[in-house]
Amino acid sequence: MTKTALGAKIRELREKKKYTLEKLADLAGSSKSYIWELENKAPPRPSADKLSKIAHHLGVTIEYLIDEEASITVEDATDAKFYRKYQQMDYKTKAKIRSMVDLWDEDDDG
Repeated sequence: MTKTALGAKIRELREKKKYTLEKLADLAGSSKSYIWELENKAPPRPSADKLSKIAHHLGVTIEYLIDEEASITVEDATDAKFYRKYQQMDYKTKAKIRSMVDLWDEDDDG
């Protein structure tokens, strides 16, 4: 059995979220056997659509999952996912988030 960096990352993130194979499969619209295969084998070309859904439910980016050199940290991937979501928000929601961040900065100064 050939394990991959992709498989190790999926398993590690899935276990951190306390998801079973079945739970992640259900969330990502996939099958339990497909998730198992990603974690434990080296499928020739995993579906970008399925990897995108898996990444979304694991709270990271697809780039993080497929990064074989481990040049992207899970923290970077989580931040990138948040920023992509932030970019799609309306102006009022963005303003509220910026206000909250400003309040945290004020607390840190004091």
